[in-house]
Amino acid sequence: MIDIHTHLLPDVDDGSPSYAVSVDVLVEFAVQGVRQVVCTPHLNASQVDSAPYREHVTILEELQRLTPPGVTLHLGWEIMLDEPGVDLTAPELTLGNSRALLVEFTRGGVPRTATSEMRRIARSGRIPILAHPERYFGCTIDHVRGWREVGVIIQTDVSVLLSRGAPADLARTMLAEGLIDVLASDNHGDGRTLAAGHAWLVEQGLEDHAHLLTRINAERVLRDEDPLPVPPIRTGIGERLRRLFGR
Repeated sequence: MIDIHTHLLPDVDDGSPSYAVSVDVLVEFAVQGVRQVVCTPHLNASQVDSAPYREHVTILEELQRLTPPGVTLHLGWEIMLDEPGVDLTAPELTLGNSRALLVEFTRGGVPRTATSEMRRIARSGRIPILAHPERYFGCTIDHVRGWREVGVIIQTDVSVLLSRGAPADLARTMLAEGLIDVLASDNHGDGRTLAAGHAWLVEQGLEDHAHLLTRINAERVLRDEDPLPVPPIRTGIGERLRRLFGR
């Protein structure tokens, strides 16, 4: 498996506070079958010119030295689009030296300029990956469809997909409609794991979806290849979800 969204670079944001915590998580990831991890600390778009890229490279190199064999780390960012129109084409902003950018909206919810900003980023030669749209206030299936039409890759958090409430309902509807491209843990030095999503999909008889969402599409993104379509789940998904979540 490949996890493209984590906050395991130690002591740089609200994620892992130390090398020891990060290594503990990475040891568990290794046991679960995660082979590549992208560390994506928070960064505001308005502050990209002062992003501590070199400092983070040094921290990543030390973390890689402590990481279990067989797990490869990559550097990236989770860029909050707090200011529209910012030039995000610097190669230091991408995920693992690909063309992909992991971006998020502010806590205010879906901005009025969301689609135009996504289109602008895509036209600049970068591939926008929108982190956890299911978490944004006001987000709808139509929003997600519209963003995909302008070239956005959709990443959903496993922890939300497997939880309850309105964000979880949206995430599972996105899954059923084939609108999720990649799953990720969004681990902050805690117990969140990509493996939980993989296991749940396999339990539902969705092995092909599990591989696409937890490995194949993430690998393709890091290679600058288009993600493969994830088929909609038309038959039986509603009943399976109701049984699993008691709804």
